[in-house]
Amino acid sequence: MPPELNPHLLLVLAMAAAALVSASASCSNHNCQLLDPCSEVDDCAPGLFCGNCPSDGKNQPTCIRGQATQPASIVKGLPFNKYTWLVTHNSFSIVNEPSFTGTPRVTFFNQEDSVTNQLRNGVRGLMLDMYDFEGDVWLCHSFQGQCFNFTAFEPAINTLKEVEAFLSANPSEIVTIIIEDYVHTPKGLTKLFANADLLKFWYPVSEMPKNGKDWPSVTDMIAKNHRLLVFTSVASKEAEEGIAYQWRYMLENERKC
Repeated sequence: MPPELNPHLLLVLAMAAAALVSASASCSNHNCQLLDPCSEVDDCAPGLFCGNCPSDGKNQPTCIRGQATQPASIVKGLPFNKYTWLVTHNSFSIVNEPSFTGTPRVTFFNQEDSVTNQLRNGVRGLMLDMYDFEGDVWLCHSFQGQCFNFTAFEPAINTLKEVEAFLSANPSEIVTIIIEDYVHTPKGLTKLFANADLLKFWYPVSEMPKNGKDWPSVTDMIAKNHRLLVFTSVASKEAEEGIAYQWRYMLENERKC
């Protein structure tokens, strides 16, 4: 004979279930705020993402923020190269980014946040893979130096306009762009940055320190409005387009796990 059910217990369980449904459905479409329950990234407001931390006992996804502290706000007056800046790899390779080609994307993804939200959350360096594609310069996560409709993300100018908007809205911030460069169109990058209205922030390659010398202070760079540093992986473009060849100005540390 089955045990007798307690109607009061059933009522409590039903109310708890309803509360959970209500909480999970209480916000969506970028309206969920910090620590609100969420089910997908689009639920959360700009600058937040949907995630959980089971190791910390937080299994229910909530809207959370991962925001870096800018090093120049802690220790002031140092040369630019004496700070450590947060850089994202394949900054454009964003999960759920809509296809601009109409073809489903078949590639790897590295980011959850839009480029704008990456910058809002403290990223100050963007690694962008640029290719000739569809008569324009596109951001593409591809192979063999060729962009395909299933590896293409978007025209590069879209992302660069996000950078321009951020720099215009934040006059004391500096952004570095590192280009994995597959653009063969003559002056293709020069035209791209001009069309994105970014030349007003450009740090001239002629003023960049060489042979390991210190860079100017962050304060001096801001005062001159030299707030965009752009580097290319193609050495010849330093002479051809005035875009710094990255390995003349930086070193890479290899870390093995």
